[in-house]
Amino acid sequence: MRRSLLSVALVTAWIVGGTTSAGAINTYNAEEATDRTEVGAYLALWQDEEDGLRFDWACSGTMVDGDTFLTAGHCTTDWPEGTRHFVSLEQDVQALIDTTPGSPAQQVATLLAAGKIVEGDPHTDEGYSFGLNGSDIGVLDFHARGTTPADRWDFEPAVLPTAGQLDKASKLLKTASWTVVGYGTSEAARGPGGHSHPNGGVRLQAAEGFNALNKDWVKLDMHENHDWGGACYGDSGGPNFVVLGGLRILASTTITGDTPCYATNVTFRMDTPTSRSFLDDFVELP
Repeated sequence: MRRSLLSVALVTAWIVGGTTSAGAINTYNAEEATDRTEVGAYLALWQDEEDGLRFDWACSGTMVDGDTFLTAGHCTTDWPEGTRHFVSLEQDVQALIDTTPGSPAQQVATLLAAGKIVEGDPHTDEGYSFGLNGSDIGVLDFHARGTTPADRWDFEPAVLPTAGQLDKASKLLKTASWTVVGYGTSEAARGPGGHSHPNGGVRLQAAEGFNALNKDWVKLDMHENHDWGGACYGDSGGPNFVVLGGLRILASTTITGDTPCYATNVTFRMDTPTSRSFLDDFVELP
């Protein structure tokens, strides 16, 4: 699955019961997220069985303290042995890759020296299982590294929810302000060869609508005809913020959705016992 996703320009789907791991912010009703400096891209240097050594962005995520980058479990797991993992909080990571000369290893060395990427250590929840019945949460941790993202960029870490906060605020979620942020591709574009998912690698944001809340998941409406935007391929692990009591909360992370990225963003809650038990090893929880 990992090779399939990454070997075709980061837009080949993980298919699970008709849904796919999500990627980028839709082009409709979206704008550049230059103010969301705590949101970054997950990059990797890995040995691909077919293409050799590769360096590219793969997912999105959020700094939740000075040295912890929250993302999806399917972003941090199943990489080939020897893979190196990085975060960039730059606005346009695709341009960084495209304009940095040399081999993949040389690109990494150049971008590390320039302070455009920071290397971290991946951790995945031990209960991880991709699909709506499993846990899908991971982090890149930097506390054992000589350099953290806080040494390279100015940002305010995202605010995590309190235990069960979405359940307690369930009557407010329908009218609350929801925003998705990420680096993913655009919604499906029709062409001579069928559908493709263009663009990606730039931090964008879009307003979403609330759809449903269950034990581990929040489903968010991203229909264009409802005046919403939403997530697509490469937005996996990126934040879905909600404003409650005047405070912006990182309510959930993007995980999956419909194949063309038109309708629903299915996101993993951060206020549940599962998420909080995992995050408690890395951050101070509210």
